[in-house]
Formats: sequence, structure tokens, C-alpha cells
Amino acid sequence: MSKPVCAIVGIGPKNGAAFARRFDRAGYRLALLSRSKTLSGELAKELGDARAYSCDASEPASVTAAFAQLQSDLGPVATLIFNAGGGSWQTVEEISAEEFERGWRVNALGTLLASQQVIPAMKDKGAGNIVIVGATASLRGRPMTTGFASAKAAQRSLAQSMAKHLGPQGIHVSLLIIDGQIDSPGAAAAAGGQRLDPEDIAELAHYLTTQPRSAWSFEVDARPSQESW
Repeated sequence: MSKPVCAIVGIGPKNGAAFARRFDRAGYRLALLSRSKTLSGELAKELGDARAYSCDASEPASVTAAFAQLQSDLGPVATLIFNAGGGSWQTVEEISAEEFERGWRVNALGTLLASQQVIPAMKDKGAGNIVIVGATASLRGRPMTTGFASAKAAQRSLAQSMAKHLGPQGIHVSLLIIDGQIDSPGAAAAAGGQRLDPEDIAELAHYLTTQPRSAWSFEVDARPSQESW
């Protein structure tokens, strides 16, 4: 039996790399998507059964081309992890229209575009997982999060709509809300519970993809024990 395929959109040295390593250990073939293949290409070599693809999550043509290629190379995607994100940290008086739109395009539009690429095959199979990496900013706006909070709130609402629509068709959509600073892999323990370890975040993401259908989670918070919330 061939391995299932996991596509990870957004590959960085912390969460993205940790997701890749965890799902590699779980027996997946990996498609690593990011704007630059500098890191993802090296990670793909390290893991072996993985390929790196250039993809700008905010651009429809780029997403379509990347997923067409990866599905031709590897087959249909069984699990999608949308980890791409970012935004500007400015007040409503400081942020430009371009910066505001950029945050929305990466977080909300990117989630939509990537999800639309994998849903048809998941529906045909009657099974699949879409894990969206969100942020506590989606639940509250603060002075300096004008762009980021609104983009993450849009992403959260989109994820909820997707979960309600796709759940009855066997596709588990979940939102992993990250609250707190993320440390380098293995270094968080030294911070005395003040920072998140990306390897632990990846473990939680993998757990979401293994939940039985009678007890699916939609929204799960991940925060270090010392985080003030």
C-alpha cells in the first residue's frame, strides 16, 4: 500500500520543519511548499520521502501550479497543514492598504486556495484532514495587531465554515490556535514553561489527524504553561 501524502504549506525552521519531521515519522510522503526552497529543499533531502515546491500562498496561480505538480508527482493529498502566515504590526493609523491586504491574502485567501486544491480528492475518498495553524489574535484585536488580528479572524471564520460543510463528507477540518512565543526545537524546556516547543505543536497537529469521527475537535489552543491568557 502506498504512503498517504501530507502537504505542508509554510516551511520555516520551527513549526514548518517540526510538522514535516512528525508526519514523516508517521509514514507520510511529504510535499513541502514555501516561497523559497532554500530551507524546504534541504529538509526534503534530510527526510528522504519528501519533495519541495515553490509556492506563494497568496497568489492563486502559484498555488494552483504547485498543487497540480505535487499531486502529479505524489498523488492525492490525504492531509493538508496550512502553516503559512504573517502580518504587519501597526495601529489602524499606521498600516497601509497594501500591508492590510497582504496579511489577509496570506492567512485567509491562502487557506482558501490551498484547501480548494485538496478537497475534491478528499471528497471522492470520503476522508481527509485539513489542519489550519491560527493564532490567538483571531479572538481579540489589540492596538498593534490591526492587520494580523483581522487576517487571522477571517481565517478562523473560514475554517469554521469549512469544518461545518466538510465534516459530514468525512473531511476533518481543525484549527490549531497558537498562543505564545515559539522556541527552537528542544529549547523550550529550558524556558521553564514560558515558550512553546515546535515539536510539541507538531505532536498536537498529528493527534488532530488521528481523532475518531465520533469525537473530532475543531478548535484547539496550544500555549505554554506560563502564558498569561
